[in-house]
Amino acid sequence: MLSKGQIDEQVLEKVKVLLENLEYGTVQITVHDSQVTQIDKIEKHRLPLQAKGKTQQKHAR
Repeated sequence: MLSKGQIDEQVLEKVKVLLENLEYGTVQITVHDSQVTQIDKIEKHRLPLQAKGKTQQKHAR
């Protein structure tokens, strides 16, 4: 068993892998009683904006 303040190597490896494979997003680590209990990864995918075409009609008045 790990003493207080020590982090399991498996946890560190999991966090490392999640960060290495994340282009945009968040990795959130939840801790209870000095132990990591949950790791969440929220990945965002950036989409390019599409320019409005000149052929698009303006709203009729």
